[in-house]
Amino acid sequence: MADLNVGGQAVIEGVMMRSKDRIATAVRIPNGEILIKTEPYRSLASRHKILGIPILRGAVVFVEMLIIGMRTLNFSAETAVAEIEKEEAVKNGEEYVPKDQKRNSWYMGLTAVVAFVLGIAIFFYLPLAIASWLHISREAIGFNLLAGGIRLTLFLLYVWGISWFRDFYRIFQYHGAEHKSIYAYEMGDDLTPERAARHTRFHPRCGTSFVLIVALLAIAIYAIADTLYAVWAGNPPALGTRFAIHFSLLPIVAGASYELLKLSGRTRDNIITKTLIQPGLWLQRITTKEPSMDQLEVGIAALEAAEGITNSQLTCKRTPVS
Repeated sequence: MADLNVGGQAVIEGVMMRSKDRIATAVRIPNGEILIKTEPYRSLASRHKILGIPILRGAVVFVEMLIIGMRTLNFSAETAVAEIEKEEAVKNGEEYVPKDQKRNSWYMGLTAVVAFVLGIAIFFYLPLAIASWLHISREAIGFNLLAGGIRLTLFLLYVWGISWFRDFYRIFQYHGAEHKSIYAYEMGDDLTPERAARHTRFHPRCGTSFVLIVALLAIAIYAIADTLYAVWAGNPPALGTRFAIHFSLLPIVAGASYELLKLSGRTRDNIITKTLIQPGLWLQRITTKEPSMDQLEVGIAALEAAEGITNSQLTCKRTPVS
């Protein structure tokens, strides 16, 4: 099986796919049509040689994908809101007037900032605070094992909890459509919903697996950092200092995790790799759900647009948007 340079994420009623030189977001609207937004892409690591150094490139890609992910989520959200408003206008016999997209983008941007701050507070600071409250700060390994365990538990409870909401369940279905479409492509299979449906929805290069790798790798890296600080300062770091040290090391943790994730994709058939990646694949039972044929059409449409494939076997109407 080929490990191709293509990946993506689920968005609201759609899928985003990123290839080596293109990003495509496909969104299904109520009339059954698929809107596709395509834009050129060239990573910073490919444009600047120094940023292509292992681990550093992973940190760069991590930041890039956060920005791209939020941008594509904004597009899908704006499309969904516009379609709802258009339907309401038609139902009421009124003329539909598009709202100011700049205002919507500003609102979505503010929402993203608030979500990011809350994410840092809940999944990063809170585990450190709980571990400190339990008075085991002198044991670097024990402290970070506990903090890492709390962080991972909070994350699992979070994704499990939101999976019960209908809107998130549909996003997880599109996540499954993304994986199945990529698997069909990597296997050289026909890019049709019927063929893609035969493939597994669990992929070793999934962002869910990445989060799990980050959580586990962080335990080791933060334990080493805390030990070095204690040797230098003569005492363990206080909560604020520990938070600052750990947060500053996050790019290194993300970069190293990215390298391990890419390695797992390239060596997925190795027996050792198969064993090591199992926890990440198990976690995808929560973050991916079996998609419908319509959702697989959207995933394939996004994949074909990202890869520049023109010999499509899809029959659904697809409309490019700027």
